[in-house]
Amino acid sequence: MIAVTNRILQSLPVRDRVRILRRLEPVELAFGKVLYEPGKTIRHVYFPLDCLVSLLTAVDRGRSLEVGMVGSEGMAGMPFILGVGVSGVRAIVQGAGSAMRMSAAAFRKEFDRTPALQQALYRYTYALMAQISQTAACNRFHDTSQRLARWLLMTRDRVGTDEFALTQEFLAHMLGLRRAGVTEAANSLRDRHLIEYSRGKLKVRDVAGLARASCCCYPMVNAVFKRAQG
Repeated sequence: MIAVTNRILQSLPVRDRVRILRRLEPVELAFGKVLYEPGKTIRHVYFPLDCLVSLLTAVDRGRSLEVGMVGSEGMAGMPFILGVGVSGVRAIVQGAGSAMRMSAAAFRKEFDRTPALQQALYRYTYALMAQISQTAACNRFHDTSQRLARWLLMTRDRVGTDEFALTQEFLAHMLGLRRAGVTEAANSLRDRHLIEYSRGKLKVRDVAGLARASCCCYPMVNAVFKRAQG
């Protein structure tokens, strides 16, 4: 039996949660799995349990940039609740793990009949929009080591672990950097004993120190999510 750790589902009244859980199916999402492509129909929505989904926007051919991330605090497939059945971003699994999935048609019925689900997802939409806006500003104004520290802290919060399987190439896509830029930023944090990084594996060693090395965007986004959760 999978423990339902998704905060949207947990926030629902028991009667609604039990009914909705009957229509959800557990799935294991592998690292690198693509859930949505821009301009393609959304066929399922996903409630992450311990996995992490990155939302990427294309810059040009061959280059993309992460504009948001979804973990156990939310749902992947948010355009659907706004009446748009097509994804505007590429959604890719950044951290492997478990999720609950529902077909778009079934979800629409549950969403329309469940005010508590509507309210939870509207509040989450507000927080996700704030995250996307702040990420855009961060990518423009803050240096690479600050951005990497912020990204690692946000990832850690959503997957609940200090260790991640990450390649330099993947990080470059997430942060919109060249691999040399990722190496420089990672080395800066490693030299300060904040992280360990080798052979595609990264470990956070000093959470408080990493928070100090991050930019102001990390606490600002956290504050918005706390406000949205009431």
